[in-house]
Amino acid sequence: MNELKRPELLAPAGNYEAFLGAIAAGADAVYLGGTRFGARAYADNFDTEAVIRAIKYAHLYGRKLYMTVNTLVKEEEFNDLYDYLAPFAEAGLDGVIVQDFGVLGFIREHFPKVELHVSTQMAITGVNGAKLLKKMGAVRVVPARELSLDEMIQIKEEAQIEVEAFIHGAMCYCYSGMCLFSSIVGGRSGNRGRCAQPCRLPYKVQGGFIADDRNKKSSGPKDQGSSEEFYPLSLKDMCTIEIIPSLIRAGIDSFKIEGRMKKPEYVAGVTSIYRKYIDKFLEDPEAPFKVEEVDLNVLRHLYLRTEISQGYYERHNSRDMVTLSSPGYSGSDDALIAKIRDKYVTGEKKRSISAYGYFHPGCESMLTFSCDDISVTVSGQVVQEASKRPMLKEDIESRIMKLGDTFFELKPQDLTIDMDESDPGIFMPVKELNELRRQAADKLLDELKNKV
Repeated sequence: MNELKRPELLAPAGNYEAFLGAIAAGADAVYLGGTRFGARAYADNFDTEAVIRAIKYAHLYGRKLYMTVNTLVKEEEFNDLYDYLAPFAEAGLDGVIVQDFGVLGFIREHFPKVELHVSTQMAITGVNGAKLLKKMGAVRVVPARELSLDEMIQIKEEAQIEVEAFIHGAMCYCYSGMCLFSSIVGGRSGNRGRCAQPCRLPYKVQGGFIADDRNKKSSGPKDQGSSEEFYPLSLKDMCTIEIIPSLIRAGIDSFKIEGRMKKPEYVAGVTSIYRKYIDKFLEDPEAPFKVEEVDLNVLRHLYLRTEISQGYYERHNSRDMVTLSSPGYSGSDDALIAKIRDKYVTGEKKRSISAYGYFHPGCESMLTFSCDDISVTVSGQVVQEASKRPMLKEDIESRIMKLGDTFFELKPQDLTIDMDESDPGIFMPVKELNELRRQAADKLLDELKNKV
C-alpha cells in the first residue's frame, strides 16, 4: 500500500446527546437519522431543527455530518422527499447514506452538492457493483459486512471509490439489506427501518427444522440446560480494535461504528477507544501494536453481547461467529458509564470569541467577532446622536454579550466597545443591536464551517 492515510472515524447518534458525546470523544464524522426514510425507525432520531443544529455544531469543530435516507422509498413518498431534504442541504449537510436507487438519482439531481454514500443495505459485494454506483454519482460505498478485507481492498483499488467499513457493533446473520425474515414472520420490514430482530430469538430443532421458540420464551424462564434450545441465527458483535493496523494499511477510508439504537455513553466510550488506538498506531506504525486489557474491558462492558468476534475480515464463515447461547446484552458497568458520561456527555461546548464594536455618531455601526485566526465584520445602521437619554457603553455591552443559543461565548474582558460617551451621546435601537450581533455570529459560523 501507499503512504498510510488517516481514516475517518464515523460514529452513530440516535439522539442529540449521543451526537454531542461522539463529537467530544473524537469522532471525525457522525451519522444520524431524521424523522423519516431511515433504517432505524425506533431510534429517538432527530427532528428538522435538531439535524440543522447538529450540522452547524459539527462544522464548528471541523467535523462532518451524514444523514441516513437508507430505506426503500415507496412511489407515493417521493413527493415528500424534496421538502424533507431541502433544509438539511441548505444547512450544509455533508452526505446522505442511501439504499434506494431512485433516491440516489433523485438526490444527485436535486441536491448535487450533497455527497452520495451507498448504504450497506445495498449489499455491494464486488467491484462491478461499486463501479456502477460510482457512475451514478456515489463517492463512497459501504460494502456488505460479509466481505473479507482483501475483497474491500479490491473494491477500493479497482473501482476507485471511497470505502466505508464497519469496525464495531452488531452483526446481521443475513447479507446486509437482503433479509426478509422480519417481514415474513412479523410484517415489519428491515428494509423500511422496522426490523423486529427475529434472528435474536431462541429456536429449537424439530424433525430437522429450526422452529421459533417465542411462545415458550414468553411463558416463563427457559431451561438454559436444554440442548434443544439455542440461538443459531444470532451473530456475535463485532470488535476490531486489535486489527486496526490491518484496516488502516488496507486504505479503508472510513471506520464506522454501529449503534444508532444505543445509549450516548456507548457511542462516546467506543468512539474514544477507537480514537485512541487509531492515533496511537499512526504516530508510530512500526512500533508493536497492543491494546491494553483495561481498554478491551471498557469495550466488553459497553452494551456488547456475551461474546465478540472480528467479523468477516479475516475469515469466511465459522461456528465461532454465532452466539448459540443467549445473545442478550450482559449488562454494563455503572461506574464506567458514569465516568464516560462525566467526561464526554456534557452538552454543547461553546467556542470562546473576542469582539470589537464601533459606535460613533454619523458613522455606520460595526461589529467584529473573532475566533482563533478568523475574524468577520458586519455593519448596520448609521449611529444617531441621542436626543434624550444617551445609550451607555454598558447597555451596548449587555446586548452584544447575549449570545443565547449560539455556539459562542464572550467574556467581558474579550469585548471592546469603541464609542464617544460625551454629550450628546449616541442612540441605537435595541432591535438593531440584536440584529448586528446575530449577523456577526452567523457570519463567523459560516467562516468556521468553510474550514471543514
